[in-house]
Amino acid sequence: MDNATAPTTPDAVPGNWVARAPRAARPYLRLMRADRPIGTWLLLLPCWWGLAIASLNGNVGPHYLWYALLFAIGAYVMRGAGCVYNDIVDQDFDARVERTALRPIPAGEISTRQAWAFLIALCLIGLVILMQLNRFTIFVGLASLGLVAIYPFMKRITYWPQAWLGLTFNWGALVGYAAVAGELGPPAFAIYAAGFFWTLGYDTIYAHQDKEDDALIGVKSTALALGSATRPWLIGFFAATLTLFALAGFMADASLIFYLALGPAAVHFLWQVKTLDINNAHNCLKRFKANRDAGLLLLAAPICEWLTGLI
Repeated sequence: MDNATAPTTPDAVPGNWVARAPRAARPYLRLMRADRPIGTWLLLLPCWWGLAIASLNGNVGPHYLWYALLFAIGAYVMRGAGCVYNDIVDQDFDARVERTALRPIPAGEISTRQAWAFLIALCLIGLVILMQLNRFTIFVGLASLGLVAIYPFMKRITYWPQAWLGLTFNWGALVGYAAVAGELGPPAFAIYAAGFFWTLGYDTIYAHQDKEDDALIGVKSTALALGSATRPWLIGFFAATLTLFALAGFMADASLIFYLALGPAAVHFLWQVKTLDINNAHNCLKRFKANRDAGLLLLAAPICEWLTGLI
Protein backbone atom coordinates (compact mmCIF):
# COMPACT_ATOMS: atom_id res chain seq x y z
CA MET A 1 0.00 0.00 0.00
CA ASP A 2 1.61 3.30 -1.08
CA ASN A 3 1.39 6.72 0.52
CA ALA A 4 -1.58 7.78 -1.56
CA THR A 5 -3.71 4.78 -0.66
CA ALA A 6 -2.62 4.21 2.95
CA PRO A 7 -5.69 4.44 5.20
CA THR A 8 -5.87 7.42 7.51
CA THR A 9 -8.29 8.69 10.09
CA PRO A 10 -10.31 11.81 9.23
CA ASP A 11 -8.79 13.86 12.06
CA ALA A 12 -5.15 13.15 11.19
CA VAL A 13 -2.93 16.09 10.26
CA PRO A 14 -2.97 16.37 6.42
CA GLY A 15 0.35 15.51 4.78
CA ASN A 16 1.86 14.40 8.08
CA TRP A 17 5.26 12.69 8.19
CA VAL A 18 3.78 9.27 9.02
CA ALA A 19 2.73 8.82 5.39
CA ARG A 20 6.41 9.10 4.40
CA ALA A 21 7.69 6.69 7.05
CA PRO A 22 8.81 3.13 6.10
CA ARG A 23 5.80 1.08 5.08
CA ALA A 24 6.15 -1.47 7.89
CA ALA A 25 6.24 1.29 10.51
CA ARG A 26 3.21 3.24 9.35
CA PRO A 27 0.48 1.15 11.04
CA TYR A 28 2.34 1.30 14.37
CA LEU A 29 2.88 5.03 14.09
CA ARG A 30 -0.78 5.56 13.34
CA LEU A 31 -1.71 3.21 16.20
CA MET A 32 0.18 5.49 18.61
CA ARG A 33 -1.37 8.57 16.91
CA ALA A 34 1.93 9.96 15.63
CA ASP A 35 -0.13 11.54 12.84
CA ARG A 36 -2.23 13.39 15.44
CA PRO A 37 0.15 15.30 17.75
CA ILE A 38 -2.54 17.23 19.63
CA GLY A 39 -2.88 14.44 22.19
CA THR A 40 0.81 14.62 23.02
CA TRP A 41 0.50 18.35 23.60
CA LEU A 42 -2.51 17.89 25.88
CA LEU A 43 -0.61 15.31 27.94
CA LEU A 44 2.63 17.29 27.99
CA LEU A 45 1.36 20.74 28.90
CA PRO A 46 0.21 19.84 32.45
CA CYS A 47 3.69 18.38 33.05
CA TRP A 48 5.21 21.70 32.04
CA TRP A 49 2.66 23.56 34.19
CA GLY A 50 3.82 21.57 37.19
CA LEU A 51 7.47 22.28 36.41
CA ALA A 52 6.78 25.98 35.93
CA ILE A 53 4.70 26.37 39.10
CA ALA A 54 7.37 24.57 41.13
CA SER A 55 9.95 26.98 39.71
CA LEU A 56 8.18 29.90 41.39
CA ASN A 57 9.54 28.66 44.70
CA GLY A 58 13.12 29.10 43.53
CA ASN A 59 13.70 25.57 42.29
CA VAL A 60 14.98 26.52 38.83
CA GLY A 61 18.38 25.12 37.85
CA PRO A 62 20.11 23.33 34.96
CA HIS A 63 17.99 20.28 35.68
CA TYR A 64 14.81 22.24 34.85
CA LEU A 65 15.31 22.17 31.06
CA TRP A 66 16.46 18.56 31.26
CA TYR A 67 13.22 17.62 33.00
CA ALA A 68 11.24 19.59 30.43
CA LEU A 69 12.88 17.55 27.67
CA LEU A 70 12.31 14.27 29.51
CA PHE A 71 8.64 15.09 29.88
CA ALA A 72 8.36 15.93 26.20
CA ILE A 73 9.76 12.54 25.22
CA GLY A 74 7.78 10.78 27.92
CA ALA A 75 4.52 12.42 26.89
CA TYR A 76 5.06 11.37 23.29
CA VAL A 77 5.75 7.77 24.23
CA MET A 78 3.13 7.37 26.94
CA ARG A 79 0.41 9.12 24.97
CA GLY A 80 1.18 6.58 22.27
CA ALA A 81 1.00 3.75 24.79
CA GLY A 82 -2.35 5.00 26.04
CA CYS A 83 -3.72 5.12 22.51
CA VAL A 84 -2.55 1.56 21.81
CA TYR A 85 -4.19 0.30 25.00
CA ASN A 86 -7.37 2.22 24.25
CA ASP A 87 -7.55 0.75 20.74
CA ILE A 88 -7.02 -2.78 22.03
CA VAL A 89 -9.90 -2.38 24.46
CA ASP A 90 -12.17 -0.48 22.05
CA GLN A 91 -11.47 -2.33 18.81
CA ASP A 92 -15.04 -3.62 18.48
CA PHE A 93 -16.51 -0.15 19.07
CA ASP A 94 -13.97 1.47 16.74
CA ALA A 95 -15.01 -0.81 13.89
CA ARG A 96 -18.57 0.56 14.14
CA VAL A 97 -17.71 4.27 14.17
CA GLU A 98 -16.90 6.05 10.90
CA ARG A 99 -14.14 8.25 12.38
CA THR A 100 -12.30 5.29 13.96
CA ALA A 101 -13.01 2.41 11.58
CA LEU A 102 -9.70 2.91 9.73
CA ARG A 103 -7.56 2.64 12.85
CA PRO A 104 -4.95 -0.12 12.42
CA ILE A 105 -6.56 -2.78 14.64
CA PRO A 106 -10.17 -2.65 13.32
CA ALA A 107 -8.74 -2.17 9.79
CA GLY A 108 -6.82 -5.44 10.17
CA GLU A 109 -3.36 -3.91 9.69
CA ILE A 110 -2.16 -4.91 13.17
CA SER A 111 -3.27 -7.91 15.19
CA THR A 112 -4.23 -7.65 18.84
CA ARG A 113 -1.15 -9.66 19.74
CA GLN A 114 1.13 -7.30 17.84
CA ALA A 115 -0.55 -4.34 19.51
CA TRP A 116 0.11 -5.79 22.98
CA ALA A 117 3.78 -6.31 22.12
CA PHE A 118 4.06 -2.73 20.88
CA LEU A 119 2.32 -1.47 24.03
CA ILE A 120 4.82 -3.27 26.25
CA ALA A 121 7.73 -1.79 24.29
CA LEU A 122 6.36 1.75 24.65
CA CYS A 123 5.75 1.27 28.37
CA LEU A 124 9.33 0.08 28.87
CA ILE A 125 10.62 3.23 27.16
CA GLY A 126 8.36 5.30 29.41
CA LEU A 127 9.69 3.49 32.47
CA VAL A 128 13.27 4.25 31.48
CA ILE A 129 12.37 7.95 31.23
CA LEU A 130 10.56 7.92 34.57
CA MET A 131 13.59 6.30 36.23
CA GLN A 132 15.62 9.43 35.44
CA LEU A 133 13.61 11.34 38.08
CA ASN A 134 13.84 11.27 41.87
CA ARG A 135 12.39 8.34 43.82
CA PHE A 136 9.35 10.25 45.07
CA THR A 137 8.47 11.31 41.53
CA ILE A 138 8.82 7.74 40.28
CA PHE A 139 6.19 6.59 42.76
CA VAL A 140 3.93 9.52 41.84
CA GLY A 141 4.24 8.56 38.16
CA LEU A 142 3.54 4.88 38.78
CA ALA A 143 0.45 5.78 40.80
CA SER A 144 -1.25 6.92 37.59
CA LEU A 145 -1.30 3.42 36.08
CA GLY A 146 -4.57 2.47 37.75
CA LEU A 147 -6.30 5.50 36.24
CA VAL A 148 -4.89 4.68 32.80
CA ALA A 149 -5.98 1.03 33.00
CA ILE A 150 -9.58 1.87 33.90
CA TYR A 151 -10.18 4.83 31.57
CA PRO A 152 -11.20 2.98 28.35
CA PHE A 153 -14.01 1.23 30.23
CA MET A 154 -15.55 4.37 31.70
CA LYS A 155 -17.50 5.24 28.55
CA ARG A 156 -19.43 2.01 29.09
CA ILE A 157 -20.29 2.94 32.67
CA THR A 158 -20.89 6.68 32.95
CA TYR A 159 -21.87 9.68 30.86
CA TRP A 160 -18.85 11.42 32.37
CA PRO A 161 -15.83 9.47 31.06
CA GLN A 162 -14.30 12.89 30.36
CA ALA A 163 -13.99 13.36 34.13
CA TRP A 164 -11.90 10.19 34.39
CA LEU A 165 -9.81 11.37 31.45
CA GLY A 166 -9.26 14.62 33.34
CA LEU A 167 -7.94 12.72 36.34
CA THR A 168 -5.69 10.65 34.08
CA PHE A 169 -4.40 13.11 31.49
CA ASN A 170 -3.40 15.78 34.00
CA TRP A 171 -1.44 13.53 36.35
CA GLY A 172 1.67 14.96 34.74
CA ALA A 173 1.07 18.21 36.65
CA LEU A 174 1.79 16.31 39.87
CA VAL A 175 4.75 14.50 38.34
CA GLY A 176 6.21 17.72 36.92
CA TYR A 177 5.92 19.54 40.23
CA ALA A 178 7.41 16.62 42.17
CA ALA A 179 10.33 16.28 39.75
CA VAL A 180 11.52 19.79 40.60
CA ALA A 181 10.31 20.27 44.19
CA GLY A 182 10.75 16.70 45.46
CA GLU A 183 7.33 16.87 47.08
CA LEU A 184 3.70 17.71 46.33
CA GLY A 185 2.70 21.10 47.68
CA PRO A 186 -0.74 22.80 47.51
CA PRO A 187 0.04 24.58 44.19
CA ALA A 188 0.55 21.18 42.54
CA PHE A 189 -2.95 20.04 43.48
CA ALA A 190 -4.45 23.35 42.36
CA ILE A 191 -2.81 22.98 38.94
CA TYR A 192 -3.95 19.35 38.74
CA ALA A 193 -7.53 20.44 39.47
CA ALA A 194 -7.26 23.21 36.87
CA GLY A 195 -6.21 20.62 34.30
CA PHE A 196 -9.13 18.39 35.31
CA PHE A 197 -11.66 21.08 34.39
CA TRP A 198 -9.70 22.02 31.27
CA THR A 199 -9.99 18.42 30.07
CA LEU A 200 -13.70 18.34 30.85
CA GLY A 201 -14.03 21.31 28.52
CA TYR A 202 -11.92 20.28 25.56
CA ASP A 203 -12.92 16.61 25.58
CA THR A 204 -16.60 17.47 25.74
CA ILE A 205 -16.03 19.52 22.59
CA TYR A 206 -14.20 16.57 21.04
CA ALA A 207 -16.98 14.12 21.99
CA HIS A 208 -19.56 16.11 20.03
CA GLN A 209 -17.96 14.76 16.84
CA ASP A 210 -19.07 11.22 17.64
CA LYS A 211 -22.33 11.75 19.51
CA GLU A 212 -24.58 10.21 16.87
CA ASP A 213 -22.43 7.08 16.53
CA ASP A 214 -21.97 6.87 20.29
CA ALA A 215 -25.72 6.97 20.85
CA LEU A 216 -26.24 4.17 18.33
CA ILE A 217 -23.62 1.80 19.79
CA GLY A 218 -24.30 2.59 23.44
CA VAL A 219 -21.16 4.58 24.28
CA LYS A 220 -21.64 7.38 26.83
CA SER A 221 -20.09 10.87 26.90
CA THR A 222 -20.59 14.34 28.31
CA ALA A 223 -21.60 15.44 24.81
CA LEU A 224 -24.65 13.18 25.07
CA ALA A 225 -25.28 14.09 28.70
CA LEU A 226 -25.11 17.85 28.21
CA GLY A 227 -26.48 18.13 24.67
CA SER A 228 -27.73 21.63 23.85
CA ALA A 229 -26.70 22.82 27.33
CA THR A 230 -23.03 22.26 26.49
CA ARG A 231 -22.14 25.95 26.12
CA PRO A 232 -22.96 27.09 29.70
CA TRP A 233 -21.24 24.01 31.08
CA LEU A 234 -18.13 24.85 29.06
CA ILE A 235 -18.17 28.35 30.52
CA GLY A 236 -18.16 26.75 33.96
CA PHE A 237 -15.38 24.29 33.10
CA PHE A 238 -13.07 26.93 31.65
CA ALA A 239 -13.86 29.44 34.41
CA ALA A 240 -12.88 26.79 36.96
CA THR A 241 -9.67 26.17 35.03
CA LEU A 242 -8.68 29.83 35.21
CA THR A 243 -9.73 30.19 38.85
CA LEU A 244 -7.72 27.17 39.97
CA PHE A 245 -4.73 28.27 37.93
CA ALA A 246 -4.91 31.65 39.66
CA LEU A 247 -5.22 29.86 43.01
CA ALA A 248 -2.03 27.93 42.26
CA GLY A 249 -0.29 31.23 41.63
CA PHE A 250 -1.63 32.63 44.90
CA MET A 251 -0.37 29.58 46.79
CA ALA A 252 3.04 30.04 45.16
CA ASP A 253 3.11 33.74 46.18
CA ALA A 254 2.93 34.94 42.58
CA SER A 255 2.83 38.64 41.81
CA LEU A 256 0.27 40.61 39.80
CA ILE A 257 2.01 39.71 36.54
CA PHE A 258 0.95 36.08 36.97
CA TYR A 259 -2.74 36.99 37.05
CA LEU A 260 -2.47 39.50 34.22
CA ALA A 261 -0.75 36.86 32.09
CA LEU A 262 -3.84 34.65 32.42
CA GLY A 263 -5.81 37.22 30.40
CA PRO A 264 -4.96 35.85 26.93
CA ALA A 265 -5.96 32.34 28.03
CA ALA A 266 -9.30 33.70 29.24
CA VAL A 267 -9.87 35.38 25.87
CA HIS A 268 -8.99 32.14 24.08
CA PHE A 269 -11.49 30.16 26.15
CA LEU A 270 -14.15 32.78 25.45
CA TRP A 271 -13.46 32.42 21.71
CA GLN A 272 -13.85 28.64 21.93
CA VAL A 273 -17.20 28.86 23.67
CA LYS A 274 -18.57 31.72 21.58
CA THR A 275 -17.71 30.20 18.19
CA LEU A 276 -18.40 26.54 18.97
CA ASP A 277 -20.99 24.76 16.82
CA ILE A 278 -21.71 21.43 18.51
CA ASN A 279 -23.46 20.13 15.38
CA ASN A 280 -20.46 20.73 13.10
CA ALA A 281 -17.75 18.06 13.49
CA HIS A 282 -15.10 20.16 11.72
CA ASN A 283 -15.85 23.12 13.98
CA CYS A 284 -15.57 20.91 17.09
CA LEU A 285 -12.30 19.37 15.94
CA LYS A 286 -10.75 22.77 15.23
CA ARG A 287 -11.65 24.10 18.68
CA PHE A 288 -10.48 20.91 20.36
CA LYS A 289 -7.09 21.18 18.66
CA ALA A 290 -6.92 24.87 19.59
CA ASN A 291 -6.49 23.78 23.19
CA ARG A 292 -2.80 23.31 22.52
CA ASP A 293 -2.67 27.09 22.25
CA ALA A 294 -4.88 27.47 25.32
CA GLY A 295 -2.52 25.28 27.32
CA LEU A 296 0.52 27.25 26.14
CA LEU A 297 -1.19 30.50 27.10
CA LEU A 298 -1.80 29.14 30.60
CA LEU A 299 1.86 28.12 30.76
CA ALA A 300 2.80 31.72 29.96
CA ALA A 301 1.55 32.86 33.39
CA PRO A 302 4.21 31.09 35.53
CA ILE A 303 6.86 31.75 32.88
CA CYS A 304 6.13 35.50 32.94
CA GLU A 305 6.25 35.40 36.73
CA TRP A 306 9.60 33.63 36.67
CA LEU A 307 11.05 36.02 34.08
CA THR A 308 9.87 39.01 36.11
CA GLY A 309 11.79 37.64 39.07
CA LEU A 310 14.98 37.70 37.02
CA ILE A 311 14.71 41.41 36.30
